[in-house]
Amino acid sequence: MSPKSSPAPKQAIFIKSFHFINLISLIFMTASGLQIYNANPVFGGRAGWRFPKVLLLGGWLGGGRNWHFAAMWFFSMSLLIYGIYIFITRRWKHRFASEKDLQALKAQNPKRKNYAWHRLAYTAIIPILLLAILSGLCMYKPAQFAFVSGLFGSWQNLRIAHFLTIPIVLIFAIAHIFLSFRVGGLKMIRSMFV
Repeated sequence: MSPKSSPAPKQAIFIKSFHFINLISLIFMTASGLQIYNANPVFGGRAGWRFPKVLLLGGWLGGGRNWHFAAMWFFSMSLLIYGIYIFITRRWKHRFASEKDLQALKAQNPKRKNYAWHRLAYTAIIPILLLAILSGLCMYKPAQFAFVSGLFGSWQNLRIAHFLTIPIVLIFAIAHIFLSFRVGGLKMIRSMFV
């Protein structure tokens, strides 16, 4: 059977839902987060550079915060449920990096290398996602999470840490799509959503 006629990979409805919810949540969180940023830019203070209105969601600071928190709850709960799912189904054994993946990067087999890079990316994104959620909660409820927010040293450091998770997560998403495409082409990408 030629690669062109190979059947499309099948994904569980749960996996498709997870990808769909996360994609929509990330778009909403990024656009509303940029709305919040524009109210008081992280870099340059109130006179700092602002993002164009076409990229924003919420219309004003309060609206941006409402959208941001709503999307954050969907995103966080989706990640929590996915974490429970991969723990119960033991998929974590195939999703996260191991010594074998480091060895695979040195191997000549391109398919093994792609899978190894994918698992390394999955593993590396976990602390970034935890930092994004934790730093966001610390800004949302600074009094309740004072013991954690104090670890950042200052409010500005907390804001910078939270803001910098955005480009890292976006780079992960692009790498995830690229690696999926290399492994299974457009059929693999479509199978994650359709």
